[in-house]
Amino acid sequence: MSSLRAVILILALALAGCASGPSGNAAVPQPAKPVDLEQYLGRWYELARYENSFERGCEGVTAQYSKRPDGMISVLNTCRDGAPDGKARAAEGRAKVVEGSDGAKLKVSFFGPFFGDYWVLDRADDYSWAIVGEPSGQYLWILSRDPAPGEAVIEAHIARARALGYDTAMIRRVKQPPA
Repeated sequence: MSSLRAVILILALALAGCASGPSGNAAVPQPAKPVDLEQYLGRWYELARYENSFERGCEGVTAQYSKRPDGMISVLNTCRDGAPDGKARAAEGRAKVVEGSDGAKLKVSFFGPFFGDYWVLDRADDYSWAIVGEPSGQYLWILSRDPAPGEAVIEAHIARARALGYDTAMIRRVKQPPA
């Protein structure tokens, strides 16, 4: 099995709830705001996350969301091995909005029929940042439209994650290439 396929399989299993790991939030809240998918689409830079097996060693992580002709959302996650300028690896997937969630909850799949939860727990009014998690509290991502928003901004996002109940001691910062 190629390393990319292995990464995709691990991601799919983890997001489907088949992986076990420490929960950094025993009481994940419901999303704070509705999400307008048209505004959410585009490129996001991962500023910080809970470490997980499918992103181990990843730096320079980005996620690109775009509309598909079938109404679903195309997901392209890219990371660079070991450093912001390391060798790129990518995983392609698809997502669908959970009915009745005001666009804030999605189901994402990177492998076959297996879908995992992806909840936009909070976001900026202008969609410049987002905090993403899922019901188990094992996964957390802090995303930004800017790869280098500055230390004060990153600290404010981490403080918001703490306010949402996340153990911020588990957060791993992600290095992005210089702007």
